[in-house]
Amino acid sequence: MPAIRQLSPHETLTARLRASGCVFAEDEARLLIDAAPTPEALEAMASRRVAGLPLEHILGWAEFCGLRIAVDTGVFVPRRRTEFLVRQAAALLDTWRIVPGPGRAAPVVVDLCCGSGAVGAALAALAGPAELHCADIDPTAVACARTNVLPLGGEVHEGDLYAPLPAGLRGRVRLLAVNAPYVPSADIETMPQEARVHEPRACLDGGADGLEVQRRVAAGAREWLVPGGHVLIETSRRQAAQTAGIFRRHGLAARVLRSEELGATVVAGALVPSGGR
Repeated sequence: MPAIRQLSPHETLTARLRASGCVFAEDEARLLIDAAPTPEALEAMASRRVAGLPLEHILGWAEFCGLRIAVDTGVFVPRRRTEFLVRQAAALLDTWRIVPGPGRAAPVVVDLCCGSGAVGAALAALAGPAELHCADIDPTAVACARTNVLPLGGEVHEGDLYAPLPAGLRGRVRLLAVNAPYVPSADIETMPQEARVHEPRACLDGGADGLEVQRRVAAGAREWLVPGGHVLIETSRRQAAQTAGIFRRHGLAARVLRSEELGATVVAGALVPSGGR
């Protein structure tokens, strides 16, 4: 009778994670095994994942734009689709930099509703020198963002949208990157458990139509942007036309950008200089 092959720890954990509904069970098992210092620690980490805690909260980090972003328990986990927002923001900064200008200072970049600070950190690492400011209303997120952003020379402010930003930034922001909540309130309960249970509702809930925070961002953008500056905001494909309309009603030229690869939609609003088109 042939001997029964013993499953490896990786195979055993993969099967356990797959049975609990983890789509990427094999990759997650490898990450958990690599991160666990002892078998006891691995069992504790695996049990938390099977119970539905986001993998990133267990590991303490998320991969984003090729970086390891620290993510504390209770902080919104950066999504891969948001890398599209970073790419578009970096492209706008690159375009601005190639136009000659005397004595040009580093551009002011603001990551609003920053969560872990992933967008700001990625832009600081990938898009060249900038004066970076991040802001979030949640103190847990602010503490986490400071871990990611302060070593890169940025600042993180605690408060509601624009309220905590230094007054001296008014009219100076070259790029405003925003990953505001845009899920309609009634749709929250349809989201995966790891999001609706383990991430703050304020990071997900965009109000009755999902656009309440976007309206507030658009209403204040002109006050903070430099002429020629941009605000980029992540939204959904079905909400994009409404988001663009909100921008236009607040005096911003708007266009919709999409990535089929990442399943991402971003609306870019520009503060056109006087006399511009």
